[in-house]
Amino acid sequence: MALRFGTDGVRGVANAELTPELALVLGRAAARVLGGDHVVIGRDPRRSGPMLEAALAAGFASAGGDVELVGVVPTPAVAYLSDLQRCVGAVISASHNPFADNGIKLFAPGGRKLPDDVEEAIEAEIERELGGEIGNRPRGTGVGTIRTQTDAARAYADHLVGLFETPGVLTGLDIALDCANGATSALAPEVFDRLGARVVVRAAAPDGCNINDHCGATHPDALAHAVEVGGFELGLAFDGDGDRLIAVDHTGAVVDGDHIIAICALDLHRRGLLRHGTVVVTVMTNLGFRLAMERAGIHVVETAVGDRYVLEALEAGGFTMGGEQSGHVVFTDLATTGDGILTGLVLADVVQRSGRTLAELAEEAMTRLPQVLVNVRVAGSTVAAAASLAPEVAAAEAELGATGRVLVRPSGTEPIVRVMVEAAGHDEAERVARDLAAALADQAHH
Repeated sequence: MALRFGTDGVRGVANAELTPELALVLGRAAARVLGGDHVVIGRDPRRSGPMLEAALAAGFASAGGDVELVGVVPTPAVAYLSDLQRCVGAVISASHNPFADNGIKLFAPGGRKLPDDVEEAIEAEIERELGGEIGNRPRGTGVGTIRTQTDAARAYADHLVGLFETPGVLTGLDIALDCANGATSALAPEVFDRLGARVVVRAAAPDGCNINDHCGATHPDALAHAVEVGGFELGLAFDGDGDRLIAVDHTGAVVDGDHIIAICALDLHRRGLLRHGTVVVTVMTNLGFRLAMERAGIHVVETAVGDRYVLEALEAGGFTMGGEQSGHVVFTDLATTGDGILTGLVLADVVQRSGRTLAELAEEAMTRLPQVLVNVRVAGSTVAAAASLAPEVAAAEAELGATGRVLVRPSGTEPIVRVMVEAAGHDEAERVARDLAAALADQAHH
């Protein structure tokens, strides 16, 4: 079975699509391509995690790598250790996916996600080995070691707390946390408590099977209810591996990645800390965000969907921050990748310093325009089908004007073209989206 990297590592049903055998080969191939003489491996608390951890570690050691197993820690903790120790980092997690899935993400030394050419080199190395081209392997003292490192979570927590110059910077702030029964379950409450917040925690009792189960960043409804009923000032929900954040204001309204990025970008801009006056987002970011940034004099750089593309643009331009609507937010002065706990801390700090509610900050930051998404199933090439709609898209954009937007995206995994329309009103957005979808379906039948 071939192994291919997606937008964020390798992912599949554990022990069926992502097997220990593949994890072993991946470890060996990654060690050869990345020069993995020193590797840090972390994981989320899924039941299949220890199984894949053992196989991946064996692969790295088989290629001569010395492996540190740091246990259950958030993905950004591994990126931090990779940066700190200038070593390869690996995370066994399927992020927000159901517990039966699992995945493997890799960081190059320095805590950076892998570019396409490096992932392709690892894929080629895997194919060679699966094809029987095993090659020479280390023997004797050349075989790598595997050891357990018990203080990695503490080091990462100390690092996060140390990013804030004022001790107790969140003193008196009432915050509800939803840890998705995932990798942040032990760490997030400790960090917020150490910085002075009064914290109540839900979904922080992982049993290997309950990760993301009606909780966390992809299911913030229960947190929203808890915040509203409990009288908290805000709620923060992490995903299973802790690299993204969705917030909830005191009324129970969800504050997504677009609003979080807008709030933090405006705060940095006012304080002269937003380098080049620029923020990086993806094509899925709401038009309301772009209009708000334009009013504030902030330039917006747009990338394809995926936090790796946001990271590439941030690094290329030397910018301070960027992220995705889904809650991946990156602060380049503070981390090398998206970090849900860090984003929550930064957002809570903005709320604390402003003396205003999160609801007020979100309303001031941007107004979300109605957005309608329609998926159209097509035969043949999704890229060609999407391109064929160009005249209709141009006409729709001319009709919508400055307060509307059309995005037509071919799916990379399904025979589907996604038609997304934003407009000043929901009815208008829905009408234009349905018209475009009908035009696309009509073309598909001719």
